[in-house]
Amino acid sequence: MRLLLCGVMLGMLFGCSKPAPTSTSETPSEEHFTVMLNGNRVGHLHVMTAGSQISIDYDYKSNGRGPASKEILSLDAQGLPTAWQINGNTTFGNSISEQMQRSAEQVSWQDATGADQKTVPGMALYVPQNSSPYSAYIMAKALLDTPAKMLPALPAGQLSIEKLESLVVDNNGSELTVSTYALSGADLDPDYLVLDEQLRFFAFINPRFIVIREGFEAEEAQLRQRSANYSTQRFEAIQAEFAHRYDGVVRIRNVRVFQPEQLALSEPVSVLVKDGRIERIAPLEEATQPGETEITGNGGSLLPGLYDMHGHVGDDDGLMNVLAGVTSIRDMGNSLEVLGELIGKIDAGILAGPRISRYGMIEGKSPTNNNNGILVETEAQALAAVQTYADNGFPGIKIYNSMKGEWVPAMAELAKARGMRVSGHVPAFSNANAMIKAGYHELTHINQVMLGWVLQPDEDTRTLLRLTALDRLPALDLNSEPVQYTLQLMRDNNVAMEPTLAIHERLLLSRNGETQRAVLDYIDNMPPGVQRSAKVSMVQVTSPEQDAAYRGAYEQIVKTLTMMREKGIFIVPGTDLGGAFTLHRELELYQQLGFSPAELLKLASYDMAKYMGHNELGSIEAGKLADFFLVPNDPTVDFKAVKTISLVSRGGVFYYPSEVYPKLGIKPFTDKPAVRTLMVE
Repeated sequence: MRLLLCGVMLGMLFGCSKPAPTSTSETPSEEHFTVMLNGNRVGHLHVMTAGSQISIDYDYKSNGRGPASKEILSLDAQGLPTAWQINGNTTFGNSISEQMQRSAEQVSWQDATGADQKTVPGMALYVPQNSSPYSAYIMAKALLDTPAKMLPALPAGQLSIEKLESLVVDNNGSELTVSTYALSGADLDPDYLVLDEQLRFFAFINPRFIVIREGFEAEEAQLRQRSANYSTQRFEAIQAEFAHRYDGVVRIRNVRVFQPEQLALSEPVSVLVKDGRIERIAPLEEATQPGETEITGNGGSLLPGLYDMHGHVGDDDGLMNVLAGVTSIRDMGNSLEVLGELIGKIDAGILAGPRISRYGMIEGKSPTNNNNGILVETEAQALAAVQTYADNGFPGIKIYNSMKGEWVPAMAELAKARGMRVSGHVPAFSNANAMIKAGYHELTHINQVMLGWVLQPDEDTRTLLRLTALDRLPALDLNSEPVQYTLQLMRDNNVAMEPTLAIHERLLLSRNGETQRAVLDYIDNMPPGVQRSAKVSMVQVTSPEQDAAYRGAYEQIVKTLTMMREKGIFIVPGTDLGGAFTLHRELELYQQLGFSPAELLKLASYDMAKYMGHNELGSIEAGKLADFFLVPNDPTVDFKAVKTISLVSRGGVFYYPSEVYPKLGIKPFTDKPAVRTLMVE
C-alpha cells in the first residue's frame, strides 16, 4: 500500500476508486472536493473523468507543508487501472514520479523504491505509493464489483472491502443517503471512505483529516467522528479478545528484574502482581500457590514500562505502544475532546493504551499555522489558552512555530504560576536563546535549536526551511561562541532537550530505494505497505552534494547532542513518530551520544517517571503500578534485545504480542510464554 503524508503525522492512506465509464465519447465530468484538517479548510481535490480516463489534481497545505500531485489513469471495463501516472511532491518535499502500466497479463511499475514487474493472469489492483485519497475510491469500486469483495494487491498483499453503515447527510436542506466502507489488507489499519447511493465517491474520512464533496463541508465533523468510532470499535474488539485479566495473584516466575539505580539485572526471582500493582518480589525457590496464575519467564529480563515523551495519540497508537512496552506517553498536541474520550476508554479498560499525560499545544494564527491545539491571534488569547489548559488539568504547554516570540514570557509566567511546565518549538524569527530567557523548561526537536545558529533573522521557519536548512549544518563550528553560549544558557537555566533524533535520522539519511536503517530489525515482519514505505526518502535529495550535506548534518546533530549530554543538559526521549518501534530506535540512537544500554533503560523509565512526577511508575518494586514487559534476552548488554517482547503488563492487564500481531498483519517476533493457573484443591 502507498504512503500518504497527512501533515500532522506520517499517515497511511491507501487506495480505492471510481466506476469505469464504458465509452470514451461520454461528456467529460468534473467533481470537486474540499480537504479539511481538524475542521479547517486546507486544500482541494479536483477530479475530471472523460470516458475511461481520470485526471486528478490534489493539493493541501498545513503547518507550512503538504503534498501536491497530479494523476492521470485509465480504467478497463472492470474498473481496474491499466495505466497510472502520478507527478508532484510529498508532504516533506520528496518528488513523486510514479507510473504503472498493464498489458495483458504483464504489470510493470516504477515508484520511489525502484522499478518492478509481475505476471498477473487474473484481476489485481495496483496500490499507488503516493496517490491522492481518491485512489481509495478507485479500488473500492473495483472491489465492490467482485463477488468476494476481495482482490490481490500489487506490489503485494490482498485488499478487501466491507460496508459499515448508511446515513443521511445534508447540504442546505438537500439530503443525501451515503454509506461508509472500510478498505483493508495492505497496511496496519483500514482506511475509511464514504460513497453515495450511486456508488460515487463522497468522502475519505480520518479522525483528523477528511476529503469531502464540495457543498457538504458542514458534515465533516460528524464524519470524522464516525471514522474515529470505527477505529475505536476495531480496537475495542481487539482489547476484548486479547487483554488478559487474571483473578487473584499473577506470579511471573524466573525473571531477572531491571534495577535502574544499580543499572543491572537482579538474580532470577518471581514477581507477584495483584490488583494492578506489584505485590512483592519473591525468591525463585518459593512455590506457586493454589489459585495463582503462573507465567513462565524462562530467565528473561523484566523491564519497567517505557515512556515516549512526544506523542500525538490515536487508537492505533495506544495498542501498538503497549505491545512495544511503551506504557506511558506524553501527548504533545491533540484534540482536547477526542483525547479526553480516548483516555477515558483506556482508563476504563475498553481500549488498550498507555498512561497519557497531556501537554496543551498553543499555536499562532498565520498562513502556515499548524491546525492543531488552540490557535490564537493576540497575546490575550494566548494567555487565555494557557488558562484553559491549566483549568483542564494539563501539566504543561507546548508552544509552536507561528506563535509570536514576544508573547512567550507572559505565557510562561502564567503557566508557571499555575504549576505547569513550558516546552515547545522556537517561534519563527526568534531563537533558542530568547525562548530560554523567556522561561522554557524544555526545547522540542534538536533542529529548532541548531537552526538559530545558521539562519538569517528574516528567514521563516514556518515552512519546510526548518528541515531543508539543516544542510547548512556541516559548515557550522560547534566550538564557536554562539553554539557554546546557547549550550551554557541551557545548562545554567536547567533547560532540557527533547531531540527526536529518530525523526532527524529519517529526514537526513533515508533515500529512495533503500530500506531505512531504523527499521532493519523488524521490517521483514511488517505488512507489505509498511515494507514499501520504508524505502522512501522523507525529503528530496537532488545531488551528491546535497546527499553529503544531509549526512554531514546528521553527524553535526549527534555531535551537538553529545556535547549537551557532556555538559549535563537533560535529554528527554520522544519520537513524534508514533512511539512503539520508533521509541526503541530513538533510544538505540542515543548510544551514539555515549549512553550505555542500561543507562537507556533507566532514562526511558525511571528517569522519565521522576521527570514527570510519577512516583508509582518507573521501576519494578513492591507497591508500584504493574507496568512492565518481558524480553527473552539481556538488553543491558545488547539494547536490541528490547525489541523482542513476549509479555507486557499495563496495570496488571497482560498482553502477549505474539497473539495480537497477526491481527494487525505483523508476523510475531517471539513465542508466547507458558501460562497456567494452579487450581485450588
